[in-house]
Amino acid sequence: MSSPSVSPSVPPSASRFYQRWLAAAPDRAAKADELSQLSLARIDLEEYLQKEAAGKLPLARAMRRLRNLLVCTLIRRDLAGLANLAEVVDTMTRFADFAIQKHMAELHAEMAAAHGEPIGRDSGAPQQMIVLAMGKQGGGELNVSSDIDLIFVYGEDGDTAAGAGQRGLSNHEFFVRLGKKLIAALAEITEDGYTFRVDMALRPNGNSGPLAASLGMVENYLIVQGREWERYAWVKARAVTGRAEDIAALDGIVRPFCFRRYLDFGVIDAIRNMHAQIRAEVNRQERLHPDRSNNVKLGRGGIREIEFLAQVFQLIRGGRDAALRDRSTRTTLRIIAEKGLLSHAIVYQLLASYTFLRNLEHRLQYLDDAQTHTLPANDADRQTVAEMMGLADVATLLAQLEAHRQFVAGQFDEMFSDKTESGENDIALQSSNECADPDNREAMVARFTALGFQQPEDATKRLIATWQAPRLQSMPEASRNRLQGLINTALPLIIQASQESSGSQLATLGRLLDFLEAIARRSAYLSLLTEYPHTLARVIRMVHASGWAAKFLSQHPILLDELLDDRVRNAVFDPAALAADIDRQLAAFPGDTERQMDILREIHHAQLFHLLAQDLAGDLTVEKLADHLSALADTIVAATIKAAWQTVATRHREVPLFTVIAYGKLGGKELGYVSDLDVIFLYDDADQEAPAQYAKLAQRFITWMTSHTSAGILFDIDTALRPDGASGMLVSSVTAFEKYQSNAAWVWEHQALTRARYCAGDVAIGQRFEQIREAVLRKERPADGPLKPEVIAMRKRMMDARPNTSALFDLKQDPGGMIDIEFIVQYLVLQHAHTYPQLTANFGNIALLRICAELGLIDAGLAASVADAYRKYRKLQHQLRLQGQDLARIAPDLVEEQADQVRALWNSLFNNPEKP
Repeated sequence: MSSPSVSPSVPPSASRFYQRWLAAAPDRAAKADELSQLSLARIDLEEYLQKEAAGKLPLARAMRRLRNLLVCTLIRRDLAGLANLAEVVDTMTRFADFAIQKHMAELHAEMAAAHGEPIGRDSGAPQQMIVLAMGKQGGGELNVSSDIDLIFVYGEDGDTAAGAGQRGLSNHEFFVRLGKKLIAALAEITEDGYTFRVDMALRPNGNSGPLAASLGMVENYLIVQGREWERYAWVKARAVTGRAEDIAALDGIVRPFCFRRYLDFGVIDAIRNMHAQIRAEVNRQERLHPDRSNNVKLGRGGIREIEFLAQVFQLIRGGRDAALRDRSTRTTLRIIAEKGLLSHAIVYQLLASYTFLRNLEHRLQYLDDAQTHTLPANDADRQTVAEMMGLADVATLLAQLEAHRQFVAGQFDEMFSDKTESGENDIALQSSNECADPDNREAMVARFTALGFQQPEDATKRLIATWQAPRLQSMPEASRNRLQGLINTALPLIIQASQESSGSQLATLGRLLDFLEAIARRSAYLSLLTEYPHTLARVIRMVHASGWAAKFLSQHPILLDELLDDRVRNAVFDPAALAADIDRQLAAFPGDTERQMDILREIHHAQLFHLLAQDLAGDLTVEKLADHLSALADTIVAATIKAAWQTVATRHREVPLFTVIAYGKLGGKELGYVSDLDVIFLYDDADQEAPAQYAKLAQRFITWMTSHTSAGILFDIDTALRPDGASGMLVSSVTAFEKYQSNAAWVWEHQALTRARYCAGDVAIGQRFEQIREAVLRKERPADGPLKPEVIAMRKRMMDARPNTSALFDLKQDPGGMIDIEFIVQYLVLQHAHTYPQLTANFGNIALLRICAELGLIDAGLAASVADAYRKYRKLQHQLRLQGQDLARIAPDLVEEQADQVRALWNSLFNNPEKP
């Protein structure tokens, strides 16, 4: 099903239009011979226009002659195999732009000479008309015999600056008249033919609207009256003329109309309906005129369906991904493949089908320069078209056409088929409403019982609570029907999930209903789950596995997009690629702090969600997950520092000499899903403004991290470990930090230093920090000195501050728990690093326990048992967090053996037979 190359043996005389043009003047053959040697996509159109004008023809006549020369030369080059599709469409688009620009310059000057320059009422600046190319011209993919879709816009209302002998006009009247003159210059049929037919139907209010509209009118129209199909049309809008500032203002109006900030899956249904109307009209025409069948543009599997496939991804995701806003169908398809939204194989074949169909469309038009998209009725013309396509006969042409159309139609149906109609996994909108009527409790109970719910009465009570929730009371009927269908489909999937893995059916139902309530007012998310039923099944498996995951998804439903395919499971965490992606996305919104903060949150949440999905699937150990979460935090911190520094207007250098040092869980690379970041800020800059500038940067960094935006929060930040704690300066010079750590720091601060490391910022400062850290940790500390009693006293203060009065064992805080292990390791490092400098390496508690055993500092068997206990504690703590429990407490007998081993090691070190 490849797209055949054109046979070089087909002469241009196969085109009747070419024959007529050639026969009309004796010099045309030589012109065509000369021009056909060149790639028309690169020729100087101005030069050839002047040749056609020969110094005496008016612009309109010369432009028509140039148009005919270009079209006939394209026919010749295309049929000879010298020009590909790109050259044909690029040439026609360039020429259309050129013709508009030339005519506009001449006509505006004529109008201004008669009426004065139009002046903006508010700005006082001269006004120009923006001619917007829509459709295929806007996308740079114009046909040889196509009309052009235009919209006329001007900046401001006002009046012309009429002088003596000039008749003043309002700006509106000026540009309406100018638009009419432009249409006539392009479209009137003269002895030389026409340049382009012009269609103005896409303008605001269509053919009943004014021919030209101000920016204000366009903005009001799109906001108040703009329809879904107009979003599809305006994606292609491209300014061919106009002032740069007006074009930028128009772009600011059109972009949010076309591209929504959220993922707009509701557009699938809108395009489906629009396509159904187009298909109905094509079917009607084919019934009335059977000879007009095989419409390669609008028929099933035709060009329009490929365009819809490309544009649905643009309209869904273009608001969040600027790369998807390209106007070209071909370019957009390639970007879709690069982003993994469709496979490279599918996109390759779609491009091949698009090339075949567009080439065929051009050959249909080459016959008589007619704007046609259907195969000709008579057999001779069909044979000619087949030969133009490089094929032997009509049967081969029809077979290849059918193969391409079948493929395109299959891809279109995959995307746009109505998921509410039928199918094993589709959303059953028309199914029983037994579970949608809160007043029919008995029917609900019966339904839950029939499905196999273990607690049908409680399940009924929970579902009734959802239907009676305030946010559902004023839902549009379409959304309520979607929600009902989703719930009907979900109930047996909950039973299936409970059979595949342990967990409460009732808890899963409650989590799912909480999630559906959270998104009920966002029709786009209901549309996503309806259009992609497998995503609902993935949501159910996820919320069944983890209460925390259910809550996280409810807070950030945009992450549903990550469940559409297997990317979430197969994604390999790559910090370098992530950093580059963050830089690229932030660079697209320079100076827009709010958007940049949201981008950081969206990227962080998506990466977190990838790791969560892999975690729940059992693909990651607790240790590997913590490594990834810590590296993710490092990447976000680095990007935030870089972006926040750009908002410091008084910054004294482009790259700050500033570093973030990680402590605690981040420092030890043991970060969890909801861990705070314990950090301090260091700088090494002799500039007198440095302390104030870096204090601003640290404050901005904390604000960027902790602020609640529409996209949520990044991290809570704790800076209590900085020198002098809460009473100290927010930022410290490296010199001040070294002095404090050497002379004034408490033992507990040196304990914290054992888990500290460079996180982000200036690498040289990070290296200097590591030198200071090692020097402090390797100081000689007498065995009978204050270290041991200080560690014991600090541990007691922590237990006194957080007493556990329950009968459960607190994995973190209780004696024999995780903090005991961490204190043991910290003590061993501080006591022995002077003799054994390898202990200062930030290897983590388990590795350091093994090293201490190898050095003979602790019993090897006990060290191994305590390391195993630490692993088990972390795993249990992680499982409890996934279920949404804030306190990591369990029945004591589950870890009695492990706690005994930890207490034994503690007592062996601190010579204390009692509990610490």
